[in-house]
Amino acid sequence: MRTTDSEHDIPRRILTGAGLFAARARAERAGAISLGQTAVLRQLQKAGAITPGAVSDRLLTQPQSLSRTLAALEEQGWIRRRPDPDDGRQSLLEITPAGTEVLAAEMRPREIWLAGALKQLTDAERDLLVIAAGLLERLSEDRR
Repeated sequence: MRTTDSEHDIPRRILTGAGLFAARARAERAGAISLGQTAVLRQLQKAGAITPGAVSDRLLTQPQSLSRTLAALEEQGWIRRRPDPDDGRQSLLEITPAGTEVLAAEMRPREIWLAGALKQLTDAERDLLVIAAGLLERLSEDRR
């Protein structure tokens, strides 16, 4: 980083860059399902079978705000709910093969856009982005 960057300039630059990238990536989508549905399906694909509460924790939202989204995904057959074998009061959610397909179709335009954009960068720049992506994931898990 430049020596003229203040302790507030660095976070601002990172947030601005990440925000602009996220907005562009969100725009590059099929649009067949909502952003909320996409987020839930991505969490279930990544985590496997988890409780609705765990989904809301991962999305930093209240469980009540996911009720309609979960119901719609279940109605479409893109997720299934089953009893938690360790806690009969809880249920586990998991993505179905149909959910995996709809998520892949939703993400395909985003992946195509990014693959094309990455071709404009050098190998070193792409390597740096992979490192930065890992760091951003770690920072996003910090619950301070």
